[in-house]
Amino acid sequence: MLANQESIDEDMREDLTPSKDYSYASFTPKGPWNLDLDKIEWLPMTSSLRARSKASVPRLIRHRSLPPTQRVLGTGFRLGSALLLWKFIDKQKGQSNSRKGISRRLRNSFEALGPTYIKLGQIISAGEGIFPDELVQEFKQLRDHVTPQDFATVRTTIESEFQADLEDIFSKFEETPIAAASIAQVHLATLRSGEDVVVKVQRSNVADLVRKDLAAMSWIAPQLVGRIPIAALANPPAFVELFAETIVEELDFRLEAANMLDIAEILAETDQRSIVVPRPHPRLVTKKVLVMERLSGYNWDDVNSMTDAGIDTQKVVRAALISFLEGAILHGVFHGDLHGGNLLVQSDGKVALLDFGMTGRLEESKRVAFLKLMFGGTTNDIKMQVAALRDLGALPRDTNIDEVIKDLALDQPAKDPTQMSPDELMAEIRDITKALLGYGAKLPKELILFVKNMLFLNASIAFLAPDIDIFQEIMYLVTYFTSKYGTVITEEIGVDVTSMPIDLDGVKGSLGLDGSVEQITYRELQERRELIRKRMEEHSRSRKVAASKRSPLGTLKSRLNRP
Repeated sequence: MLANQESIDEDMREDLTPSKDYSYASFTPKGPWNLDLDKIEWLPMTSSLRARSKASVPRLIRHRSLPPTQRVLGTGFRLGSALLLWKFIDKQKGQSNSRKGISRRLRNSFEALGPTYIKLGQIISAGEGIFPDELVQEFKQLRDHVTPQDFATVRTTIESEFQADLEDIFSKFEETPIAAASIAQVHLATLRSGEDVVVKVQRSNVADLVRKDLAAMSWIAPQLVGRIPIAALANPPAFVELFAETIVEELDFRLEAANMLDIAEILAETDQRSIVVPRPHPRLVTKKVLVMERLSGYNWDDVNSMTDAGIDTQKVVRAALISFLEGAILHGVFHGDLHGGNLLVQSDGKVALLDFGMTGRLEESKRVAFLKLMFGGTTNDIKMQVAALRDLGALPRDTNIDEVIKDLALDQPAKDPTQMSPDELMAEIRDITKALLGYGAKLPKELILFVKNMLFLNASIAFLAPDIDIFQEIMYLVTYFTSKYGTVITEEIGVDVTSMPIDLDGVKGSLGLDGSVEQITYRELQERRELIRKRMEEHSRSRKVAASKRSPLGTLKSRLNRP
């Protein structure tokens, strides 16, 4: 803790020479302070804090025979009201307006339910490709429209955490936050020693509310599995478990600061210097306050400004993709919440990563399974891919891999969905879903963060590199990993990847492309996806028309219209 004015000023002036920490971590070359790992006050306790946090999760989401009545009733009332209003008002306005209506009403309900549900909504907002587009777009408002806490409360938190007056630490502190989220809000400030910083301050009483909400969610999630068929695949209990693990860690900013160091060190070790991490302050980090280096740059989607500045946006998205994959499949640690608000592109083209509260950490067996999944896909080794999914927990341990391949026709030529009628397309989806449910398939929690990030990076290509050749880029990535890590990967997955031929037929099949297709840009791929989406909507509309004709009212109308 900071004891008096003299010690505070002395601490702030210390170690402001050109940074030695750049040698071991991917920070900016010259930072506002130097991070000596042996002198960071909050670092030694983070391992035990993380273990304690992880150990608390089973208790928070334990099975309850009776629901936590008050919070479940409150949640049920809010969400139930949204669904009823949608059913009787928005649903009558056509499919597109109906989806927008339910998305808007759910977003309003999540806002009213408070921090935990806002955080859940923010995760959904980054799930492009997992959740409906209308829901994703609506929930993006939860990133920016959260009401900030008043400055008096912020001041109280800071002074309580540091046991010092705010003016003894900062010469300038912006009372209006630059961002307000569910767990915390962020302010610009200047230390008394002159460094411009960002200060993240936790909302008051948020921890108690989060724990109550997790109890409610953990009771509701299993109720969905037997009632909604697709929920068995989506695996709501696993989603709640993952959400609990991440949000509980987010409640202690010392763990977030440790995450920043871990990822910065991995980026340096893998020589990914085009991705930078802000330095946490060596002393000004507590459970509820995090002071860090201030970084600036272009918004992730500000392509015009980046292009005008001479930044190659294709290199930007490639660096983000490679660094994410290296961290995940080779080190088992990766930023768990990639979205446009957590990425800046600096004037030199480097990508600044922000907000490390949600960080993915894979057990060794899961990390190796991801390696197998990646290389099985690029060599069209179907058995390796299915085995990897089983090892990740997507299929039961005793699953017969050969039977899965046969029943799902994974060894057969892929069907082009753009050449299928709407009825054929929906029938194919139903058959696959039924077969997966029959095998007890479900989405494992380890896949959720990984897939969410991959889908975000995939969507980023749409505006950062729309004319990139997908197959050529995959070849580049495979060559990069086999040339740099071939020996290590071979030892870990038991197959010599340096001599494995690249076979993109499996990749083409997963995209619904014929094996003869040699080139496709991301823009062309998006056009195909849009065509498929329209066909599915056409199928949904035709079913509704047919159903209305079969209803008593529809029959009466048809009779009245007869000549």
